[in-house]
Amino acid sequence: MQEFYYDKLLNINTRKDAFQPINNAYHYYPYEPTPYQALETLFEQYEVTSNDHIVDFGCGKGRLNFYIHYFYRAAVTGIEMNERFYHDAIHNLEGYTKQTKQKANRIQFHCCLAEEYSIKPTDNRFYFFNPFSIQIFRKIVHHILLSVEEAKRDIELILYYGYEDYVYFLEDETAFELVKEIKLPHLYEKSSYERFLIYRL
Repeated sequence: MQEFYYDKLLNINTRKDAFQPINNAYHYYPYEPTPYQALETLFEQYEVTSNDHIVDFGCGKGRLNFYIHYFYRAAVTGIEMNERFYHDAIHNLEGYTKQTKQKANRIQFHCCLAEEYSIKPTDNRFYFFNPFSIQIFRKIVHHILLSVEEAKRDIELILYYGYEDYVYFLEDETAFELVKEIKLPHLYEKSSYERFLIYRL
């Protein structure tokens, strides 16, 4: 129900395709939008403000970006390597701004490899729905840490369905600390990965 309700509310189409484009990149995983029900649960327990700037790595068609901007007016940036999904996100942006009468200057999309995105001094929240291998994740976290050295600020990582290698890396090899675990009702009983992990630097 939520999948159709929110897409209609925001005048976008972010549902998963029946047939996905073939992605030959070994380190990048297929498009899977975060369920709206999961987003509802996340933001009942996790605060986002209009002062935050969220970067969504592997944003697909932009679901998280539009949801956050609509409800919390935060600045959002989506990073997507797949050109088709990137163009879908741009098309969704046109529909979103037309429907909501919101300016598009606080919603951005970049078509590039995740590790090629240049972390901005204003970027302070980073979202990962298991979009790529641990090798890519390591590179991005390294870029984030270098950015913090140049511009000191509070940083948080939001992991949805984060696998053990992400967790082990953050807890054993970085200064990030787990500050919150948000389990999804009914789903967590079926899979322990059905949760959000919030790490703070």
